[in-house]
Amino acid sequence: MRKSDRIAPTAKLDWAPPPADAGWAPDAPPRYGEGLPPELVYPWDESGKQPRRPRRGRLALRLVALAVVLVLLAVVVRLAVFVAAVSTAPLLSTHFWPFGGPRQADVLVLGYGGQGHDGAYLTDSMLLVHTDLGTRRTAQISVPRDLWVQVPPDSGHYAKINSAYAYGVGADGANPDAGGQMATLKVSQVTGLPVDRWVTIDFQGFRALVDALGGVDIDVERGFSAQYPANDDPAVDPNWITVSFKAGRQHMDGETAIRYARARYADTPAEASDFARSQRQERLVRAIGAKLKSPTSWWRIFAVLNALQPHLRTNLSPVDLATLALRANPGGSTKIALDDTNVLVNDTSADGQAILVPRGGDYGVIGTYIQDQLAAGNR
Repeated sequence: MRKSDRIAPTAKLDWAPPPADAGWAPDAPPRYGEGLPPELVYPWDESGKQPRRPRRGRLALRLVALAVVLVLLAVVVRLAVFVAAVSTAPLLSTHFWPFGGPRQADVLVLGYGGQGHDGAYLTDSMLLVHTDLGTRRTAQISVPRDLWVQVPPDSGHYAKINSAYAYGVGADGANPDAGGQMATLKVSQVTGLPVDRWVTIDFQGFRALVDALGGVDIDVERGFSAQYPANDDPAVDPNWITVSFKAGRQHMDGETAIRYARARYADTPAEASDFARSQRQERLVRAIGAKLKSPTSWWRIFAVLNALQPHLRTNLSPVDLATLALRANPGGSTKIALDDTNVLVNDTSADGQAILVPRGGDYGVIGTYIQDQLAAGNR
């Protein structure tokens, strides 16, 4: 070692401690990394400067959000497939307010036996649902199947109005659009309302829908027992069974609900008429509508669509269906019955059929009565 490399023992280092306000104490141990660039992050720095690790809670929320998006996407795809299968309307067409169409929607709901029944396409149930889409006020108008009208319209040939759909759809049921047009035209002429939208469903569809919803709750007004055909139609199966219903609120599956709605030969006179059947059918439709709109049933959407697709046809477009789902209120609707207590009278046709005709032979009284009832319901 050269002499110049040696440090004299008396030499002093040119160093002094930093001022006290710098946060340093003479006894404090030195900090690792002191004097290095401040933007660098080291493992020994305070935890607040280290990169944040994803929390398990946030990861779970992201997974839940992803699952919800996937479910919604699956519902949208399934709805598109369903509407394409059951609707005869163009995909993007609209017929109701607020998309330029009328504010009032009149939709005719037709129920029929379907294949395996005698008179498969005679409409056992004809229910006109009238909705003010602005106020959400809804009325259910029961059209009696025995009403005597001209079928086809203005032809001079009279038949029960329940044959209108059968006349248009054809013997094999191949043309539901023509059947729906024929039925809505006749109901529009009789009621005075601009009816051109329709929905049809067969008995099996009603059963499957109620079962897919897990059953429905119906308030039975009067208890009764009735003889009921084992296969809905004695012309197909001549055997009969006895069905009984107690007064009060009851939970019904699909088979029980269809029997309740269609039973005719009741031991209670007030339940033995076609008018009583119409009222029961209205209760069933209201119960189904309320169950469909209940959030507790939304998880059943796929089962409902699967149940309905083979049995339902309509000329409502996807936008129409969405509009009605949001604005119609079938669960709280006004009931308007056309029967022999107001504007109709019982009669017999020339060939011996039991029929209903308007009082005084004036079909105009039917439309006037309906308008009066709708006005009373809006007060």
